Amino acid sequence: MLTDQHYIHRCFELARQGMGSVSPNPLVGCVIVKDGKIIGEGWHKQFGGLHAEANAVNSVADKNHLAGSTVYVNLEPCAHVGKTPPCADLLIQHKVGKVVIANTDTNTLVGGKGIAKLKAAGIEVAQGVVEHEGRELNKRFFTFHEKQRPYIMLKWAQTLDGFIARTNYESKWISNEQSRQVVHKWRSEEDAVLIGTKTAAHDNPVLTVRHWSGRNPVRLVIDRFLRLPDTLSLFDGSVKTICYNVLKHEEHPDLLLIRLPENNFLESLLEHLVSIGIQSVMVEGGSTTLSLFINQGLWDEARVFTSSRQFYSGIAAPAFTGLLVAEEKIETDILRVYSPEILKPHH
Repeated sequence: MLTDQHYIHRCFELARQGMGSVSPNPLVGCVIVKDGKIIGEGWHKQFGGLHAEANAVNSVADKNHLAGSTVYVNLEPCAHVGKTPPCADLLIQHKVGKVVIANTDTNTLVGGKGIAKLKAAGIEVAQGVVEHEGRELNKRFFTFHEKQRPYIMLKWAQTLDGFIARTNYESKWISNEQSRQVVHKWRSEEDAVLIGTKTAAHDNPVLTVRHWSGRNPVRLVIDRFLRLPDTLSLFDGSVKTICYNVLKHEEHPDLLLIRLPENNFLESLLEHLVSIGIQSVMVEGGSTTLSLFINQGLWDEARVFTSSRQFYSGIAAPAFTGLLVAEEKIETDILRVYSPEILKPHH
């Protein structure tokens, strides 16, 4: 007999297929089991589209089999009318017997209401099954709703001797081609990417997913005094771009100039991102911009490539303290992933 954990893990697998397509909604997968057999599966595929539970119910050929079935879903079914009808109501309508959930929804629109609705209808509810993994899967969604800021991922490539660029800011290419393709994949998974003035000026990056399939993130650039020339790739109009500065506010098609206060610049920038529903940001450099986030303790994950190349002198990679959580070799590069060192309370 397969365990609840097994079916919830299958929900995670299904949910991941929505990566890059469902934000600002969470990643959700759903498995329906009857008499020890999976009779239906579904996941949330597209923002505004049907939720995982509805897709799973629709995949069941004979709807009579839904009565008394067990529904596994990694996030509490919604109880509010959004772009689609509430999933809790759908499960009640089909008289399912039990619902097993990994995570309760911390979005104030849902927050326990889905579970309460199911229980009120006499449906048994089990929650907290492999909860930790469910939170990791939807770390962007949970960070956004609980901390009222986007999930912040720092990314950079450094040489073996710890430099992020040469003295003249030249940094092409520290990491290898495969690592750069991985970055394009990552971009397709985040809502936005952010760079500073020097990186924009010296690298003239396009910041799109050219070497991967998927959607382009919103491009963000910090240019406090609007010094960057409008001939840069960032301003080519191909992708929505926001330029944060202290001088003026202007709106153009696919380009927003947002004026922020000098003294609370970073906090105001993050507040603006929350106001437009950006749940995750990958900060791609350079050293000054990365350090801005590090020094204010505003980061959730750092992904650092170290190449076998050496520069012997140049601009040092940002200094930070983090906990190494993963390490892998990508041809000649080593990718290390860090989380902030936060002492977790003992349970």
